[in-house]
Amino acid sequence: MKTSLVANEPNQQACIDCAVRGIAVCAALDQTELKELGHLGRHVGFTSRETVFAQGEPATSFYNLIEGVMRLYQLLPDGRRQIVGFALPGDFLGMANSARHSFSADAIGPVVVCQTSRISFTRFIENRPHLLRRINEFAVRELGQAQDQMMSLGRRSAEEKVANFLIGWRDRRIPLTGPTQTISLPMGRLDIADFLGLTIETVSRIFTKLERDGVIEIISGGVCLLDSARVEALAAA
Repeated sequence: MKTSLVANEPNQQACIDCAVRGIAVCAALDQTELKELGHLGRHVGFTSRETVFAQGEPATSFYNLIEGVMRLYQLLPDGRRQIVGFALPGDFLGMANSARHSFSADAIGPVVVCQTSRISFTRFIENRPHLLRRINEFAVRELGQAQDQMMSLGRRSAEEKVANFLIGWRDRRIPLTGPTQTISLPMGRLDIADFLGLTIETVSRIFTKLERDGVIEIISGGVCLLDSARVEALAAA
């Protein structure tokens, strides 16, 4: 991936020109504050499958995702992987409730993050209640997504889980793409299965069934919702 920035270099103007500033935590800041924040952060690029931060490592930085999609997962004691989420541009990561990361994050395709030291960023927000409120909004949204995920894992059928995932992913992408019935799925079927607590065979079977029933069309890199009302009804079940 090519960006206008040199990886690992701070760039004050980058915060003002950032394509996702309007949907990121930084939206709460004025231009003077953005320039100050630009001195603290740096843009860092990661290649596909490269680890951004790992479960159990010291949580020393915050990460604002600028470009690409990231996979968030935990490794269970028996070695299995549980995907706990997928991050999109504008998402704010690193809000650990302990000194170490409780999950890992790696790149699905090339990504660029704005990385800021936790110590520096914590000092930066001390006298900026408007920024703290914005961060709290992100934390509440993240909690809501986690609660929906728990409901999906425990109460929905496999078909309902897949439908809920598609609608949720579509809705999360609206700030980036606008309303659309074409859903880009950069993650693989195994990733979706690990997120939904299903097998890859079950996920593939349900995608095939939904396409056979005329509900979706499987396209390169994603799906197109042919009957969005039907998918939304399944997702809401």
